[in-house]
Amino acid sequence: MFKENLEARYYTESAIYRQEQAGIFNTSWQLIAPRSHFVEKGDYVATEIAGTKVFVVLDEDGKLRGFRNLCRHRGAMLLESGQGRCRSIRCPYHNWVYRLDGSLERAPWFTEDESLSLENWPLHSISVTLWRGLVFACLESGVALTHQLDGLLSEIEKDPIEEYHWAERRTLVFDANWKIYTDNFVEGYHIPGIHPEFFKAIDFEQFETTAGDNLVRMTAPTKGSLFYRGRWLWMWPNWTLSFFNGGMNTSRINPLGVDRTELIYDFYFADVSDAASDSRQETIQRNIAVIEQDFDICIHTHQNYLSGGYQPGPLSPRHEKGVHLFQELVKQHLPSTREVLPE
Repeated sequence: MFKENLEARYYTESAIYRQEQAGIFNTSWQLIAPRSHFVEKGDYVATEIAGTKVFVVLDEDGKLRGFRNLCRHRGAMLLESGQGRCRSIRCPYHNWVYRLDGSLERAPWFTEDESLSLENWPLHSISVTLWRGLVFACLESGVALTHQLDGLLSEIEKDPIEEYHWAERRTLVFDANWKIYTDNFVEGYHIPGIHPEFFKAIDFEQFETTAGDNLVRMTAPTKGSLFYRGRWLWMWPNWTLSFFNGGMNTSRINPLGVDRTELIYDFYFADVSDAASDSRQETIQRNIAVIEQDFDICIHTHQNYLSGGYQPGPLSPRHEKGVHLFQELVKQHLPSTREVLPE
């Protein structure tokens, strides 16, 4: 009996997306940035996790701390998205000021008759941890990061990822559900149709997929001048790692809504000298070109799921093992269908 693809409603229903926010993204470790982004006190990275704004900052004592990016007063966003440095954290709305450890330092224009206990209003903290030069954060700390990484720990044990230096971040946005893109990433079945040049540069008959332990591993012998090394990894719930000659990239597949997704790609190289700048840019552009080839098919698939005409089709036992693993993990982290959607 063939395994079947998820029903269309898993990709289009707002109720299911809200359950994913609570059951998947709030409780899983999310890749934020390389440790190299945090050098001086006050260095921060502000980003979003499936609709929740957060930031990680290096405090006065050199400790990485994470917080929800909202003021305790009336919920304004504190730091603009991206990378920066600050001496303290000031709300742009009403000028409440927080220290780098999240404690409230000043709330102006509260009179003595209306005294405010500053110690009662720190920023909402989130968990932060460091693994092999990469910073992860979790909104509602549950299992240890190493438990979530599972199969990746042994998979890249001998890969010198700490020796690669961060070079550039690219963010790409398209109008489709995050799971449609993930389904696409974790299988090579689409390569002949969507990536013809990529297809010519690998031995597709030997393309192999293994899936288990929160990890999908795809490999294929390369030929010609393909920049990839022939190994592509996806880790539960929404990040990837791919190796190319002289470096690697990571990505986080971040939903901006039920029908909109951003890919946050970071590129790392062994050689970050000025002399190698042109070579790095060529590698980045070639990576991005392959990634963008998937957008149209994902957008059109989402539109077809919305149409009401799609019925779940069979998954290839050879090429779609990763799709099945991902979809099973999604269902395991959601309430039952009856609880997710009304009759």
